[in-house]
Amino acid sequence: MTASIAHARSFLFVPASRPERFAKALQSGADCIILDLEDAVAPDQKAAARDQLAQGLPGFTREQLQRTLVRINAAGTPWQPDDLRLLAAWMGQGLAGAMVPKAEEADTLHEVGAALGAGAQLVPLVESLAGLDAVDLLARAPQVARLAFGHLDFQLNLGMRSGPEEAELAPVRFALVAASRRAQLPAPVDGVTTDTGNRERQLADAQRARAFGFGGKLCIHPAQVGPVNETFSPSASEVAWALRVLEGAREHQGQAFSLDGRMVDLPVIRLAEKTLQQQR
Repeated sequence: MTASIAHARSFLFVPASRPERFAKALQSGADCIILDLEDAVAPDQKAAARDQLAQGLPGFTREQLQRTLVRINAAGTPWQPDDLRLLAAWMGQGLAGAMVPKAEEADTLHEVGAALGAGAQLVPLVESLAGLDAVDLLARAPQVARLAFGHLDFQLNLGMRSGPEEAELAPVRFALVAASRRAQLPAPVDGVTTDTGNRERQLADAQRARAFGFGGKLCIHPAQVGPVNETFSPSASEVAWALRVLEGAREHQGQAFSLDGRMVDLPVIRLAEKTLQQQR
C-alpha cells in the first residue's frame, strides 16, 4: 500500500476534463488528489475527458502520481472498460490506483484490481444501501487501501433528508469505521462538504468525522484542504500531552500512573503513541 493513500488526510477532487487545474490541485496542500472521470464529467464528454486525462498525466512526476487516484466510472457503465485500460497503462509509472464508485460487490473490486494489476490500490466509495450491506466484504477485498463514504449519493439512494449535523447518518459512519477496523485497514475517508465557502461548516464536518474515527475527508475545492489537514492532524497541545504521557510511561516502566489527576494505562499510552505518529 502506498503511504500517501494510507495516511492521507485530504483528498481533493479535480475534473479529469480540466487538465489546466491539475497542477493547482497538486500544489493545494492536499495529501492526495482524485482525477474524476465519473460525476464531474457529463455522459457525452466521457471519451474526451479520458483523452484529456491521458494527455495530462505525462506532466506528473512519479511522486505526484503516487498521491493520485482516478475515480473511474461505475461497473456496468459503457465507460469503465476504457477507463481501466488507460489506468492499467499508468500503474507501472507510479499511479496510486482507482477510486471505485457505487461499490456494492467484492467481485467488482476483484475485477477492477485484476484489470489494473497487483500494484493498484483501490478506494471503494460506499454510496448505497447495497454498499453498506456489503461493507465488510468490500473492506476485505484484495488491494483495497481504504473505504470512503459517498454520503450524498447514499442519502439519495435511501430517500433521506439529513439536517446540517447529519445525525441520521451516524450509524453508517460507525459501520464504515468498524468495518475498516475489522479488516485492519487505515481509518476511512468521510464525504465532501458542499458549502465550499463556509470554513466553519467545513471544520465542524471534519471534526465530526474525526470524532467518529475517520482518518480523512474528501474535498471539492482547494480552500477546503487546509481545514481538513488541520483537523486530522494533532494539535500542539495534543502532541505535548502525548509526549508527557510517554515520558511518564517510561518513568513508571509501563505501569499505570496518574497524570493531571487522570489514570494513564496501556490504552492511553497507545493513544499517545498514535497521536505522535500522526504528526506532519
